[in-house]
Amino acid sequence: MVALIIVDMQVGLFDRAPSRHDAEGVVGRINAVARAVRASGGIVIFIQHDGPSGDTFEPETAGWQIMPTLERGENDRVVHKRTCDAFCETDLSNILAQHGIRKILVTGCATDFCVDTTIRAAVSLDYDVVVVEDGHTTADRPHLDAVSIMRHHNWVWENIIHPRNQVAVLTAEKVVERMEKDLQSR
Repeated sequence: MVALIIVDMQVGLFDRAPSRHDAEGVVGRINAVARAVRASGGIVIFIQHDGPSGDTFEPETAGWQIMPTLERGENDRVVHKRTCDAFCETDLSNILAQHGIRKILVTGCATDFCVDTTIRAAVSLDYDVVVVEDGHTTADRPHLDAVSIMRHHNWVWENIIHPRNQVAVLTAEKVVERMEKDLQSR
């Protein structure tokens, strides 16, 4: 069984400047992977950042909401976090353990902050991690454009050194294709 982790795809990250690279395309690819995960019997977990009072991500505000263009299933879960790491002081590990999940797919925003931190934490916690190569996004930074940031992080994740696990970096199309093939062979 596999879990899809969708990190911080919240309105407040997409309704302001600078814009997130290929936001519409990323949402479409996340939706495609989520459909494949649900069809395979896996679970989809939305990670939602909770900010302090007055923050863009203050709970129950417009910016805090998960993007309405993301498809939500009735059995999807939501995990609330207050830091870049989706595992830190959350029930994410417990949810994965309850479902016997050791393999996770990771998508979301922002590549260079919460997505990166969550991937590194997952590897350190001995999860098998697959990053959806074209399923994460960020904005241009003062020193580097978004495309370069995403390309760099995909390379770094694929080359992380760990004694037991290697991070796989696959396109959404390849992830969906493999999941459909696995489903047909059952």
